[in-house]
Formats: sequence, C-alpha cells, structure tokens
Amino acid sequence: MKKMLFIMNPFAGQKKGSRHLSDILLEFSKGGYDPIVHMTTDRGDATVAAEKYGKDVDLIVCCGGDGTLNETITGILRAGAYTPIGYIPAGTTNDFASNLGLSSSPVQAARDIMEGEPVPYDAGRFGSRYFSYVASFGAFTRSSYAVPQNIKNALGHTAYVLSGISEISQIRKEHIRMEIDGQTVEDDFLFGAICNSTSIGGILTLDPKQVDLGDGLLEVLLVRAARNLGEIGECISAVQNQTYNCEMITFRSAKHIHITADPEMPWTLDGEREDGHGEIEVENLHHAIRLVHRVKAHD
Repeated sequence: MKKMLFIMNPFAGQKKGSRHLSDILLEFSKGGYDPIVHMTTDRGDATVAAEKYGKDVDLIVCCGGDGTLNETITGILRAGAYTPIGYIPAGTTNDFASNLGLSSSPVQAARDIMEGEPVPYDAGRFGSRYFSYVASFGAFTRSSYAVPQNIKNALGHTAYVLSGISEISQIRKEHIRMEIDGQTVEDDFLFGAICNSTSIGGILTLDPKQVDLGDGLLEVLLVRAARNLGEIGECISAVQNQTYNCEMITFRSAKHIHITADPEMPWTLDGEREDGHGEIEVENLHHAIRLVHRVKAHD
C-alpha cells in the first residue's frame, strides 16, 4: 500500500474539512493509500510535518487554507523533496485553488487528487521563506493575516473585504526600489504584489492570459501613489479592465527581484505576515513543486 501524509488544519474556514474527515480518508483508502494523519494545532505545524515525512511518503495532501498549503510547500522544499502535493481547499479565500479550478467540495477534491496526476508548478522564494502564489505589501494586504480566525469562520470572505475597506483611511504610501531582472523601478507605491497567481486576496484579479503558473516567471504589479483624482480614476479603470498600461501601474514578469524598502514595512506571504526587510531577494523557483489534480484539456 502506498504511503501518504495527510495534513489537516481542523480550524480552517468554518471547520469545513473536519466535517468531512471520514469521507476524505475513505477516498484515500479506496485510492490505495495508507495515510499518516497530522492535525495542526499551531502555526508552523504543517511545515514541521511535511519536512519530517517529505522524503518518506509517496504523496502529501494538505487540507486547509492558503496558509496551510504554504506551510506544506515550505516543509517539502526544506526537506529537499519533490514529493507530489494534493490540496483540499477548506479555508476562507482559497486563492491558489481558484487558480487551478480545484473543487470546493472537500470530498470531491480528495477524489480528484486520487484520479489526478502531478503537474509541475513554480514557487517563489522570499529571502529564506517560500510562497506558493503571492508576496505583497501595502493596501489591503494586512487584512489577510489580521482578521482573527473566529471572525474568518463566521463571515468567510466578507471578513477580508470588510477589513480591507476599514484600512482605506490608514493607507500610506511606501517608497520602494525594485530591480526587476536588472531594470530599476523606484517610486512611492500604495500596493505591490509579486505573484504567481491570477487572484490576489480575492480582491484583485489578473488576466489569466498573462499569467502562467509554470513559465519560470513571477508577475510584479505595483500601484503608484496617485497625485490627483484623475490618476485615481485611471488606476481604478486599469485594474477593472485588466489593462495595466497606465502610468499609475507597473506590470512586469521576472525571474529575480531585488527590493529595497522600509525595514518596518510588513509583507504578507500567501496571506501570512512577514516582517519587513531593508533589502530582500525574491526569485522564481521553476517547477519546484508538483501538484496533483485533474488536468483539463487546455492545461
């Protein structure tokens, strides 16, 4: 029988995964796997488990939100493993799952993993940490990690949106210098994201025609601080129409980014807080992970 590490965050979302645990495990048994079940109780638990078992199992499946997936990927990469990963999205926003079109039903997602195949995707390295889909700063990024778990469970995605709106009065511009594959961009910005995703926080959506999760490149989106009302309107229109060709927005693709910023400015990595850095290196890790899912005809 094949060995699997099954990592579950029992508190993610509205305890969605926990309610279906027995049915999920049944799908794994029918698929020929003998799962080692690990329930997380604290931040970083999934990383410890994935690093410990990364090279000793045939498949690692995590059930939870984007943070649980981030921790699982981190553990596998730290172990130097290339073990296939299955993801059962059971969190509040599930941005990465939206990118891949994964089922929102935990049991169906488990079934899809059993019937799927491993597909290589890129990951990002942010200094000594990793991210699966986004590293961001500025407006609205704080809401992803600042909303308490019980509020996320009660309000779901609405919690992110409401918290983001409450931040508007506190938005401040950040002076950032980025060397993007050798080209320098420097200005005052309200928001920035380095991502491998078409969805950021469930609020901002990038054109899927411009984002390939396995092309060896990260997308860089920077929104400059507006100097007048006209520029604000131009920025809103560009974001809504996904046409990032105005003076307010910088949109690039890159393998490597060197960033100089205020060391007190916090970041978020896949929705989890990261302390500020005066200087930081960000790079694309081409095909660093393999995610198991059903492959659509156009994939």
